[in-house]
Order: sequence, then structure tokens, then C-alpha cells
Amino acid sequence: MADPIIGDGAHADDPALNALLQRARALHPQSIDLTLGRLEALLDKLGNPHRALPPTFHVAGTNGKGSVCAFLRSALEAAGHSVHVYSSPHLVRFNERIRLNGALIGDDELTALMTEIMAVNDGAPITFFELTTAVAFTAFARHPADALVLEVGLGGRFDATNVVEKPLICGISQISRDHEKFLGSEILTIAGEKAGIAKSGVPIVTARYPAAIAGKVGETAALAGAKLIPRGLDWDATFYKGQLHYRDKIGKLTLSAPRLPGAHQHDNAAIATAMLRHQSALTMPESALRAGPGWARWPARLQKLDSGPLVDLAPAESTVWLDGGHNPAAGRALADFLRRINKNDQPVHLICGMIEGKDAREFLKPLAQRATHLSAVPVSDHVTQTPDELTAIASSLGLTARPAASVRDALQKMRPEETSSPAIILICGSLYLAGEVLKENGPLPE
Repeated sequence: MADPIIGDGAHADDPALNALLQRARALHPQSIDLTLGRLEALLDKLGNPHRALPPTFHVAGTNGKGSVCAFLRSALEAAGHSVHVYSSPHLVRFNERIRLNGALIGDDELTALMTEIMAVNDGAPITFFELTTAVAFTAFARHPADALVLEVGLGGRFDATNVVEKPLICGISQISRDHEKFLGSEILTIAGEKAGIAKSGVPIVTARYPAAIAGKVGETAALAGAKLIPRGLDWDATFYKGQLHYRDKIGKLTLSAPRLPGAHQHDNAAIATAMLRHQSALTMPESALRAGPGWARWPARLQKLDSGPLVDLAPAESTVWLDGGHNPAAGRALADFLRRINKNDQPVHLICGMIEGKDAREFLKPLAQRATHLSAVPVSDHVTQTPDELTAIASSLGLTARPAASVRDALQKMRPEETSSPAIILICGSLYLAGEVLKENGPLPE
């Protein structure tokens, strides 16, 4: 259950490390039972490094959990704390998943850890995400830090990160449908899986949800013995006059506008702030909380690409945006972003690629109200929805659509009538596609 795709196309530039990553992928079991037993057995052989982690901020959710982690990191570092981060998937290099005291883990250390832990595992079946989570926890346990920001890979209850027994605080961002092959299609079932990170005696900050989802999250937290801290009751936030206004029982704060574009980032920054305000292990000056949203960086989340070989192919004076969103909620957020920035009714051209299993129609439906054209492209090294399939779906939604061999090909084939004035170009549909774009165009994630 932990791996939406075996290995997530794991790649490293270093040949020795890349070979290890491919060997790790080969250990993936033929069938995955819903248990953490494989990882717990491996961690026990390693001396249980997951019990020697820094104070841990554990974050789940369908959309926004990675952004919440970025806001947590930026505020913690603004306060002077050293921070480890575990996130997935990566965009270009596997090293992006493990950040030690602010810096991506180096090839040499990652190679040594992979070699050590694969030897201890001794060929036993284990998912790629479970194995690499053991690598990350071992690295985190060996490097002192003030905090660990820990992003759930998929779901929550049976996610490999959920072996952490006593995090400092948990948080859940937006909940919607995604990874239905693993989590099911019923939204309340999905909500229960996400809330499965709740732990006895540990505070859990939650977003604002529809009543039924809120009830399921609350029920799951109560059964675990967690202290629920829901938005709208224990805390809240609004955005106006260019600032994020946060309030809870401690008081009010006026925070800088999130650096990450999109109105949905206001909510993610607010969740991160609430998590930081409802823990007492780490000192958080108000100045750091105020500055945190404006410092956060998180590639491929409505990232504006200002230059590079792909951007150079775009029509003159056009703007090129990159986003890895791939589910219906992401489609709505992207459509809202386009509505907000397209004040002059510019042509909007989507370049979209999606992997198999994603609901392309529901993702594109809100975007079809804001875009004029779509180029459908494949996603390399993954089981992908074909450009012809995506073209047919987009056409049925009223978009002028055509297939293309790649993002480069799509940019080169843009027709004059589509770009008679400076266009807005949005590359979207998959984090893996976003990684391809950053690898070819830059900038590489740091």
C-alpha cells in the first residue's frame, strides 16, 4: 500500500547509487498486505532508529501536505532551528527526499546507507518506500537536529512513516479523492486512512472539512486518544490586504503572504502555523512565525519558470507555470489560480501529462473553464495515459486539444492563432512530468 508506483521512478546521477536504487525496487513484494510488519522487522534489526528521531511534525493529507511541510521548515529555520525533512516523491533526484539539517543528503552518504540497510534486509521482500524510509530514519537518527518534518507518502494508517510512535504533533491538510487503487473511492474511508496518523496524547491539527469528513476525522482521532485541534474551533485564519491573519486561543498573528502562489497556499500556511503554535517543545518567536510563509520554497507547486531551454521555446512575453497537481481538487485549485491571474483574458494553453489511474476528466473539468487549448504529452518512465486518450477527454470538455510527443514538442508546435497575444502556459498533471521539465529546463531542486 505504501507505493503508488514501485520506486516512483527513483533515479540518482551517481552510477553506484542509481544501481542500488534499482536493486531496491526489485525487492518489492508481489502483493502488499496492509501492515507495517516488514518495516518494523527491518527497523528492529537496525536498532530502531525511528525511536531516536528529533521532535517530529507528522503531516498527512491528499493535497497540500508537502506545502505544509515547506511552511513548517521555513518557519522553524527562521526561528534558528536545525531541521531534517522527509518528503516524496522527488522531482529529479532521489536525494531530494532526505534533507539533513537543511541540505539534501549527499550521494556518498546515501550510497553507504543504502548498502548497509539492504545488507541488513538481506533480500527480504519489502516495498521501495518502506526500505528508503528505513534509510531516512537511520540518517535522521545519526545526525542531531532540533526537528524533523515528516511527510506521509500515501494514506496514513499503513504508511511507512506511521511507525513513528510519538510524534510531537500531527497535521492533516485537505482531504479528497486520490490513489483510489490503494485507499478506495469512498471519501470517508480515505478520511479515516489519513487520520490514521493520530496517536494517543499527541495533538492533531486539522483543516476545515465538510461535516461528514470532519466527523470521520474526529472519530478516528478520538479512538486513538489524540487531542483534536480543528480549524474553525481551536484556530482559524483569513487572508486579506495582502497578509495572512491567524488567530487561536493564544492570540492573533499577522503573517507575511505565502511565497508559494495560489489561494490554497493560504490554508496550507495556516495549518503549519497552527501546528507550530500548538506544541511547546520548540521555541517559536512570533517574528519567525510571521516570516515563515514568505520564506517557503517548494518546487513544481505553481512554480513560475523564468528562463531555460524550454521557456525559450514559448511565444514571446508568455509566462510559463509548472505544477504537479494531478487530482480533482488540484484541478480546482489551478483553475482558481488562472482565474485570479488572467485579468486581461490572455489565451491559456495547458500542457498536460497524467499517469495511469488518475481521473483526467475530473482534473481537467474545472481547467476547461479557464483554458483555451491543451497539448497532451506522455510521462516518461511511468505507465501513462496516452496523449490520444487525454486529447479525447480534453476535446469532450470543449478544449481545442492535440497530442504531442513531449513538452518540448508541444511548445514548438504552438500555433500563431493560439498565441496571438502573450499566453499563459501551464504545464500540469503529474509531479513526474514536472520533474522531467525541471531536469530539462531547470532550475534543479536544491
